[in-house]
Amino acid sequence: MQIWVDADACPKAVKEILFRASERMGMTTTLVANQFVQTPPSRYIRLLQVGSGFDVADNEIVKRMNAGDLVITGDIPLAHEVIGKGGHAINPRGERYTHDNIKERLNMRDFMDTLRSSGINTGGPSALSARDIQAFANQLDRFLLQHR
Repeated sequence: MQIWVDADACPKAVKEILFRASERMGMTTTLVANQFVQTPPSRYIRLLQVGSGFDVADNEIVKRMNAGDLVITGDIPLAHEVIGKGGHAINPRGERYTHDNIKERLNMRDFMDTLRSSGINTGGPSALSARDIQAFANQLDRFLLQHR
């Protein structure tokens, strides 16, 4: 198993947690991004820089991941594809996407997108809090312990 990170929008604090976990577990973590992302020197941490464009990084993650791999993403359509391919997905706020909840999340995302395209201001997500970062760290630890 390895970890894939949708790195363009992944918060720095979450990446730092992933870097430490990768070293601790001896597990490969690959950040996939349209731009350069600073990573610490490590034999377990890699950067895969892809071309710019809509969903280029997402498509590359789905193409390269294997069943059982973990993907860190806040992108619900990407999480849906990952789960459909037999992978696991956790968002930067610590929510684990599963077969049981991904369709509901996807439907809500599409509904909100419809509201926004009709001119309704739906606001955006709140800023990532210390509680969110702790929830992510806890969820990642639980996942890694269960799937070693």
